[in-house]
Amino acid sequence: MAKIPFSERLKSIFGGSKNAEENFFEDLTDALVEGDLGAKNSVEIVDALEAVCKKEKKTSPAEITAELKKILLGYLKPAAIEPENGKVCVFMVLGVNGVGKTTTVAKMSRLYSGKNINVIMAAADTFRAAAVDQISMHGEKLNLRVVKHQMGSDPGAVVFDAADACRAGGGGLVIADTAGRLHNKEHLVNELKKIDRICVSKADSGCYKKILVIDATTGQNAVRQVEAFNEAVGVDAVVLTKYDSTAKGGALVSIGKDFNIPVLFVCTGEKYENIENFNPEKYVDEFLGIE
Repeated sequence: MAKIPFSERLKSIFGGSKNAEENFFEDLTDALVEGDLGAKNSVEIVDALEAVCKKEKKTSPAEITAELKKILLGYLKPAAIEPENGKVCVFMVLGVNGVGKTTTVAKMSRLYSGKNINVIMAAADTFRAAAVDQISMHGEKLNLRVVKHQMGSDPGAVVFDAADACRAGGGGLVIADTAGRLHNKEHLVNELKKIDRICVSKADSGCYKKILVIDATTGQNAVRQVEAFNEAVGVDAVVLTKYDSTAKGGALVSIGKDFNIPVLFVCTGEKYENIENFNPEKYVDEFLGIE
């Protein structure tokens, strides 16, 4: 049996009753859990929704949907991050293997380069030969500079050299790809902390950001990844990959609610142009199936 898209499940709940009956909010809670908001957040959100609807005597599906949208939007905010030419800006891009991190680095590089920012990609995932080759390939296709060292070399040194090259070129943006295997292991966390210290020392004041790439299809695993990386080095913004209107994607609500971390971009495909600024209103409308 084909799986019912999440937005259709919500529509069936809202459309199944003319009024907010007793089991309506329980069904809604279950749907939000299935939508990757997690049990705790789903219960808290629906409790808040039910309280508002009872207080203001809102019982129709349209009224309840509007209130739910308002609550969800309160947890979602776009990241306002714009590098400046003339300054050395560094983005350390984090994420576990398989989320599309290296491809996202290339997409971001193309996007900022299109805004006349001097972009340098740093191949700081030196543990995986494919990652260095992939960044090099993207650099050739996009006609952008890539700073790389030999496989197995010090990733911090790659970022160091990339930042120096950026400063020598009059400033711009270094976007650093980093290792993503075993993100909960001590030696990798220590490596990221070392890169973090180098980025802090090389970037101009206020020009260093840590951006975590998460996969829309991984649900609450994405929330746990945010927790792990945020604890290790801190996260300034997230980028959501592999997202389309049929993806559940509710993990972003949990990330905003639990960690107050904004969303920078949403990626919807493999092509370089498949990246857009996060639009909370559009996201919630798609999540709830509002047309």
